[in-house]
Amino acid sequence: MLESRAFTLKTLDDMGRPAASSNSARAKIDARRKYDPEETKRNILEVATAEFSAMGLAGARVDSIAERTNTTKRMLYYYFGSKEGLYEAVLDKVYGDIRTLEQDLHVSELEPIEGMRRLVEFTFDYHDRHRDFVRLVTIENIHGAKYLEQLKTFRSRNASVIATIEDLLTRGVASGQFRDDVDPIDLHLMISSLCFHRVSNRSTFGTAFGRDPSHPRLRAKHREMIVDAVLRFLKK
Repeated sequence: MLESRAFTLKTLDDMGRPAASSNSARAKIDARRKYDPEETKRNILEVATAEFSAMGLAGARVDSIAERTNTTKRMLYYYFGSKEGLYEAVLDKVYGDIRTLEQDLHVSELEPIEGMRRLVEFTFDYHDRHRDFVRLVTIENIHGAKYLEQLKTFRSRNASVIATIEDLLTRGVASGQFRDDVDPIDLHLMISSLCFHRVSNRSTFGTAFGRDPSHPRLRAKHREMIVDAVLRFLKK
């Protein structure tokens, strides 16, 4: 009798609803154990970066972002407050990424000409490979930097690249390699403009002149050209 009852319970566990309920409960427990809030936020930001860069703020859909992440629309609002809050977080991340990598170059440890060359090459490569960043900057300019102005740490975060350029200029002037009348913010504008334009305007430029600036065979040529232009400008 006991053996028969045990067999019935086992059968229910293997094939019946009680077993399914038990497995479902264990799966939920395992999912909670594996849940990582920081990883979830990183996943959301990665997908949101692609969505906002492709569709803009107005065209991007929170539902679409939620569908492509391991979360829900409700969870997105829990973390970021609103669609605009998520967009601001994306802007903060993409600017933070490039500033962090610039610091990782350690150009202060290089002699001025080599350090400047390294910085310009990095800026070229970053814009060339991170077109989402270029599109997001273009989109935010359409908004008049309205959302970047909401980021409390935005200006201080971007001060690092100016400090890096200022250090290179100061050391270059002291060694007699660089002219002494270059403003670091103006130089940053020059470098960024040359690297940014070939990516942001590649479609209109290609249509106007029949040459796509992003074509692989032109990449090395443009990279060398921009580095040379900057160093010639700085030469004493």
